[in-house]
Amino acid sequence: MSTSVAVTNRLLTNERDAEMAREVLDDLVGPAGQLAVGQVGSQVATPLPPELGVILQQVLRAVAEGSSVTVTSIPKELTTSSAAAMLGMSRPTLMRLVAEGHLPAHKVGSHTRLLADDVVAYRKARRARERAAFAELLELEGDEV
Repeated sequence: MSTSVAVTNRLLTNERDAEMAREVLDDLVGPAGQLAVGQVGSQVATPLPPELGVILQQVLRAVAEGSSVTVTSIPKELTTSSAAAMLGMSRPTLMRLVAEGHLPAHKVGSHTRLLADDVVAYRKARRARERAAFAELLELEGDEV
């Protein structure tokens, strides 16, 4: 069975790209202007859903600022090694979390697999716990002054 890994594409931008991105951003109305796509030479443009428009506007802002853009796709189902890498932990630590029921997983033959949505949700929850703990530390430090 083959292993799925994240696919990453990097777009290195130049000043011409930045200028074009600035022009497109200037043409948008307000902070969340409506974006549309169409074929070259066609008068018809199809509006994009607002969620996609926001993503593309973030890309345009990055290009307008002269930044490079990296786009990564994550497969729906991850190997334990891929999930551990996404979480910034060792595979044995990930397997302990799975065994303790903190992170859902399923078996494909003898291999353990995790859904990318579950891994991303766990990462968000962990970051929220870390932020809360940091805020509590800051509060305690402020009380000592």
